[in-house]
Amino acid sequence: MKRSAAALGATEIEVLRHLGEHHPQSVGEVADHFAQTSGQARTTILTIMERLRKKGYLTRKSVKGVYRYAPKVSSHDLLRGLVKTFVDQTLGGSVSPFVAYLSDNGSVSEDDLEQLKKLVRDLEQQRKGIRE
Repeated sequence: MKRSAAALGATEIEVLRHLGEHHPQSVGEVADHFAQTSGQARTTILTIMERLRKKGYLTRKSVKGVYRYAPKVSSHDLLRGLVKTFVDQTLGGSVSPFVAYLSDNGSVSEDDLEQLKKLVRDLEQQRKGIRE
């Protein structure tokens, strides 16, 4: 898969996330979902899915004469790559602006806050392991 996550549009990411949770699926199945949730036309979804396949994000396999699409990487790995690209390209490699945004916004749930604390503890443990 090409690592050009910055080249992904919002709808492409939505399609990838949907297929990450519901795969393999045909264009028709994905189009039905997006017609109901966002009003996207079948031709638009077909174009997006083929673009994602050509970019290396989706695989396509013919099953009984119908192409079924699946992501090449897990949703977790996809999101991790998107976050890395965002941090590297948009935030200049620093997560401080993102943390400041979370602090200013105040919309972090208790569960998310606990997960963030655990991640910080894990990072501290990793750093201690590197220094020793």
